[in-house]
Amino acid sequence: MISQLTVTEPALLAAATDLVNLVYRESEKGLWVDGAERTSLAEVTALAKAGELAWDERDGQLAGVVRVRRTGGGVGEFGMLAASPSLRGNGIGGGLIRWAESYCRSRGDTTMRLELLVPREWVLESKEFLHSWYSRLGYRVERVGQLEEHYPQLAPLLAGPADYRLYTKPL
Repeated sequence: MISQLTVTEPALLAAATDLVNLVYRESEKGLWVDGAERTSLAEVTALAKAGELAWDERDGQLAGVVRVRRTGGGVGEFGMLAASPSLRGNGIGGGLIRWAESYCRSRGDTTMRLELLVPREWVLESKEFLHSWYSRLGYRVERVGQLEEHYPQLAPLLAGPADYRLYTKPL
């Protein structure tokens, strides 16, 4: 069952933080310097308090999480998508994306956006998989840029050059 994560239950917030970091540590292996984390408990807590997180619960356990926000101008955005590795293939990620799209559409957004960081000089299979998956879901690359343009504080944590792809989809 997917719902907005607006609670401040410490155990759930810690589990969401751990899940995102685990999934990104594996899916972005080699992209970041050793020890870099995707998120922190403070960030996850702030996002939950702002109503920007949704989570999928299966059998009373956290199965997946996604950040959803409205950026203005009729554009919604999702990111920080993570599904429990032990439950992959059960539609958790797709369900979270559909929820995010529906949430933004119901609030008047006409476009959905996502960001994908991809190494420039080598192939990271997980990123190729995500590109294919997002493309099948109707997302198209609108722009390719540099991480430094939008997240200058993260650029020093990159292990090498990377492209920042911005995907969009009409809702």
